[in-house]
Amino acid sequence: MVVDILLAGAGLALLTWAADHLVVGSSRLAGRLRISPVVVGVVVIGLGTSTPEFLVSGLAAARGETGLAVGNIVGSNILNLSLLLGVAAVIAPVPVAASVIRREVPLAVAGVLLFALLVLAGLDARSAVVLAVACAAALWLLIRWARSGRPDQGLTVEAGGPGGDRPAPGRWWAEPVRALLGLAGVLLGAQLLVVSASSVAAALGVSPVVIGFTLVAIGTSLPELVTTVQAQRRGESDLVIGNLFGSNLFNSLAGGAVIGFADGGTAARGGPALVAVMVLGALLAGALIFGGRSLTRRHGVLLGLAYLATVPLLLSA
Repeated sequence: MVVDILLAGAGLALLTWAADHLVVGSSRLAGRLRISPVVVGVVVIGLGTSTPEFLVSGLAAARGETGLAVGNIVGSNILNLSLLLGVAAVIAPVPVAASVIRREVPLAVAGVLLFALLVLAGLDARSAVVLAVACAAALWLLIRWARSGRPDQGLTVEAGGPGGDRPAPGRWWAEPVRALLGLAGVLLGAQLLVVSASSVAAALGVSPVVIGFTLVAIGTSLPELVTTVQAQRRGESDLVIGNLFGSNLFNSLAGGAVIGFADGGTAARGGPALVAVMVLGALLAGALIFGGRSLTRRHGVLLGLAYLATVPLLLSA
């Protein structure tokens, strides 16, 4: 079991490092290809930071570990809009633009609600099609809304390690290589994490859902944490909200679709307690933003305490 724990830790480390390079490399490559910065922000940041959740849950579902797959998505959603959003607000108050309150936040909450309904009924190929269509529609809406804003408003992606400097003008090949290596690392890290976490759960007699909610969910949410902290330090509050709510939107729609398509015949379901906490967390975060148009440090502490208060309930699920 010690070896499995070490392999799980190695998988987490590789997953975090590789996802960092995947997002940065993809963003810079898109910039070189003169793709709209708005599209880069929505697609690369929104989808890119959620790549670990998709791959880990898809691999887990394909291996028959449906509890771990669903627990990862649900746990990541809970973590994003409680602990991570709370950390951002504690670092500094988070003002939220009126347009974000009217559009992106309700869209993300609606995506979580749709995922909750389908995961309670059981994720299969049919529900996966529904979630995939909803994801495509949401992505189209987000890009359209982004294009309707300021044309020069782009989202820069700079990671703590690999993304802190601009690529040299002559090294055009570096960013495709970075992105491909990042994708390969994410795949390998996800495989290591799923296999090792499943073995640890079996050895300890712990439910795979609990492992998915704790170890796997925290590990796959590290890219969102890094992006959130750096965005808040730079004063980009819209990026903080867009990253976390957008991550929940894509986790729910795209991640749920991946689980439904990858699962081999048996519908993947989530426990009512887990799903209820996820829905209540999304509603609480949305209500706090709607009520004050900003998140204060007091709100951040409240969200952090809410996450800690739900952990005993979720661990017994």
